[in-house]
Amino acid sequence: MDKKIILKADVRTGSGKTAAKDLRAKKIVPANVYSGSSGAISIQVPIDDLAGVLQTKAGENVLITLKISGGKSAIKEKTVLIKEIQREPIRDGILHVDFNEISLTETLKIDVPLSVKGEPIGVKVDGGVLEHIMWELQVECLPIDIPEKIEVDVSNLKLGESLHVKDIVVPKGVKILNDSELIVVIVKTPKVEAPKEELEVEAGLEPELIRKKKEEEGEAEAPGATPAVAPKEAPKEAKKE
Repeated sequence: MDKKIILKADVRTGSGKTAAKDLRAKKIVPANVYSGSSGAISIQVPIDDLAGVLQTKAGENVLITLKISGGKSAIKEKTVLIKEIQREPIRDGILHVDFNEISLTETLKIDVPLSVKGEPIGVKVDGGVLEHIMWELQVECLPIDIPEKIEVDVSNLKLGESLHVKDIVVPKGVKILNDSELIVVIVKTPKVEAPKEELEVEAGLEPELIRKKKEEEGEAEAPGATPAVAPKEAPKEAKKE
């Protein structure tokens, strides 16, 4: 993981929806810092500074040194991780952030993104499809050992083969907590659409009925066709007296 990122914050005095709306109008995000059993501290951070923090390679798992000013005491420094970010449903703007204070000497449990590299043999040669079953892993490690992501090489996977959690190698000091037998990715045979006849059979129609149905369709008159009419007989000549 990258070195700790410094984020400056101020103690937040106002509360409620109106106060939060006023802060956002000034490009400031309301936030809370949770610190074990000691409760939460209400703070506020500039939206531009927070956005810069989130743009690091670690993303939302970035290790932050939060420098809090204001209130009755001097500047407080807390090492935190982002616990939750509330976003606007449409514009995806940040509405609120929760931070968790952590200790650099205690392990923690955290979800880490999972990515793949390479193109499987089963895809490149046999036309298979690589299906992702898992997109992240839960790990346990010290804060300074949190991986930015866990990458797995799928180049050697053949058609029908899969990669399990137990096959993944992680850096020293990192422990995967997921079930070792869970499938991470699998190379599957692509689905081929069955012919119409097979679909009808699967629907419960017997082959003989299908053929009969086709014959009836062939004998049926085309839509809008005029029915054939037998020609009228020519009038008979009257007998001469």
